[in-house]
Amino acid sequence: MNIPANLKYTKDHEWVSIEGDIATVGITDFAQKELGDIVYVEVETLDQTLEKDEVFGTVEAVKTVSDLFLPLSGEIVEFNDALENTPESVNSDPYGAGWMIKIKIANEAEIDSLLSSESYKELIGA
Repeated sequence: MNIPANLKYTKDHEWVSIEGDIATVGITDFAQKELGDIVYVEVETLDQTLEKDEVFGTVEAVKTVSDLFLPLSGEIVEFNDALENTPESVNSDPYGAGWMIKIKIANEAEIDSLLSSESYKELIGA
């Protein structure tokens, strides 16, 4: 299982990459395997400011639909439009082409609440 050490993680199986005040968010390799074949990613919160842990979208797999939870408070400034035509990128490249949103971070102190790769491995028993 791929759990890059340079990323942060949430207990809801999202990964976060932080560059300055922008956070890129997607779901982890573990999450995409649990969900199965992803057929649709919906994010209707573009340009909205949401609080940490609020639902920012959904990911639909063949068997289920799961909510996506915002790992940090802030404004959703970008959605990965490529997922509209190729949602399977979340399965094939969850940490690359399968990224979902970018957030302008509102409260940098919240970064400390994210999990390290080691803590995330413990959470999922890897």
